[in-house]
Amino acid sequence: MTHEHPELLGRQPIVHVSCVRHTYPDKTSVHLCGLDFVVAAGERVVVLGPNGCGKSTLLYHILGLLAPEEGEVRVFGVDPSRQFSKIRERVGVLLQDADEQIIAPTVWDDVSFSPRNYGYTSAEVHRKVAHVLERMGIAHLKHKVCHYLSGGEKRKVALAGALVLEPELLVLDEPFEGLDPASRVDLMNLLNDLHARRGVSMVLATHDVNAVTAMADRVYLLLRGGEIVAQGPPADIFRDPGRLRRSNLEPPVLAELFQRLEELGVPLGRPETVEAAARALAERCGRPR
Repeated sequence: MTHEHPELLGRQPIVHVSCVRHTYPDKTSVHLCGLDFVVAAGERVVVLGPNGCGKSTLLYHILGLLAPEEGEVRVFGVDPSRQFSKIRERVGVLLQDADEQIIAPTVWDDVSFSPRNYGYTSAEVHRKVAHVLERMGIAHLKHKVCHYLSGGEKRKVALAGALVLEPELLVLDEPFEGLDPASRVDLMNLLNDLHARRGVSMVLATHDVNAVTAMADRVYLLLRGGEIVAQGPPADIFRDPGRLRRSNLEPPVLAELFQRLEELGVPLGRPETVEAAARALAERCGRPR
């Protein structure tokens, strides 16, 4: 089933996943179908769904770590499971568990791994690593042993390793999992700043509905088993809290609150942020904003 994205007309799609099926050794089958998954250049796309719905399976196909039994995957025009070497410097990845991604003893060693192994000169390696460590705000950690870093620091080191070659597409699997509130906000700001300044495309998988509005231009909603049941801007996806509950997700508190107010005859729209909600309520009470 091919699903058109009319709002992408005239924009270059860099990721296209169509009705992919994968069966794991324990016979669990994930069928990523219903709607095609399409990412345009410069777009931030969130894959939203409960644990076990196939979010990581989708990301692993985009990264070429899994080959589809049926269906089609294209990233920058190639099949990543067969030709990832052609696009490897254009794609960065941040795994859910940073410890699985950090493979060298010190921060400098780990972040410099890709440029050293892809044949860059020592001067180029030094420039690229110093630049990304400074951008991530972790230059002071460059000689630290990775094992002793905090969870938030490890996540930044892993992200620095993903960004050191300045990829066009960044793939992130549950990047906020296990972070304390301050580290979570810090990482959100870093990612959004990266998108704003360099136009990096992002595919971010999460079950955290409260992270979506701040991180997404478009959302794809998955059910258990991999069915893609909806896509659109966050405001459209959150307009129906009941659909989120049927997908085994708790709707954002604001979405549910303003739906209930509407049902009680107090329509105030569907504000997506606390600031917008406060303004809507102040206007309703006849008070200046």
